[in-house]
Amino acid sequence: MKFAQAMLAVAAATAMQFSGSPEAAATGKMKCDSGPQTTWKSRTDLEAKLKKDGWTVKKSKVDGGCYEVYGVTPEGQNVEAYFHPVTMEKLLVSQRGKVIFKK
Repeated sequence: MKFAQAMLAVAAATAMQFSGSPEAAATGKMKCDSGPQTTWKSRTDLEAKLKKDGWTVKKSKVDGGCYEVYGVTPEGQNVEAYFHPVTMEKLLVSQRGKVIFKK
């Protein structure tokens, strides 16, 4: 009986680890204190701004309360970049694990 209770406790702890906010699935590279999503600018606005600045956006998503963008910089570098969803400020740009820019 004790074994079954222990297994139930492990299962419950594992479920709690992966439930809750979207930040639970974050990669850990960057975390933004960005407040409620109702105050965020849209990803479409960020992508339009980046395109205007010469970027090519391949994919964007929310990660750690930040906008994470996979794309190509105006200099031709394939990168992963993080932006604050309220200010659209660039926070981190990396290429294959090497930090190119960090605020």
